[in-house]
Amino acid sequence: MSRDGPGEASGEESGLSFAEKRDAAGGQRDAAGEERDRAGDQRDAAAEERIAAAEQSEELALAEVATDALDRSALARRDAAVDRSRASLDRGAGANERTHSELDRNTALADRGASARERRYAAADGLTGVYLRGPGLTELEREIARARRTGQPLTLAFVDVDGLKAVNDSSGHAAGDRLLLEVANALGVALRSYDLVIRYGGDEFVCAMPGLNVAEATRRFTLVTAALAEAPEHGSVTVGVAELHADDSLEDLIARADAALYRARQ
Repeated sequence: MSRDGPGEASGEESGLSFAEKRDAAGGQRDAAGEERDRAGDQRDAAAEERIAAAEQSEELALAEVATDALDRSALARRDAAVDRSRASLDRGAGANERTHSELDRNTALADRGASARERRYAAADGLTGVYLRGPGLTELEREIARARRTGQPLTLAFVDVDGLKAVNDSSGHAAGDRLLLEVANALGVALRSYDLVIRYGGDEFVCAMPGLNVAEATRRFTLVTAALAEAPEHGSVTVGVAELHADDSLEDLIARADAALYRARQ
């Protein structure tokens, strides 16, 4: 989740490039494996034909007592054995290519995961560990695009930390920082590891929850409220929730969540 800290955009291109090269290598090895399998099948077929020819020759030899037919039978059986041996080698080579292809694909996936982690850490807010606003909104654009591709719901929550200014004024900014950190931790506990959390402003967070509708997302925030009630600073938050519509831009979705937050405050 975004609470782990957000990856380095500049490292992504390099990571994706390696991943794509490995995917391409995996595809080539798959093709080579399939070609070797086809060669093995052809050699097996040739071996069967030679065995059939050998059996016919043996029958002729027995009927006509022809030694040359017996010789042809032995030769055909030997050739068949060679073909079967070559087919076995081809199949082994094909399996080896497939193994390397799978390793390449797994490495490509690991590269992508490492790139995402680097991007999170490079774009993390120093206090709370969640995404900074700029890179966080870039990730949010990706989530919106993914939701449109998959047809899955995406719900955005606009979260306001209640009374942060009053805490700063009465107890100092260190106490305000502790309150912000407690809110970020509560979000991390209540939301899922792949949900997106952004430090949007001084006392505001934005959370994107793919796959959840408004009702499901709202239930998650009852856990946030409960966790904050048990925290040392006893903070609280006000939340506005909006679900992505088909024609929403990023700005539209944030504006509707912000409007829901305003209604919740009232």
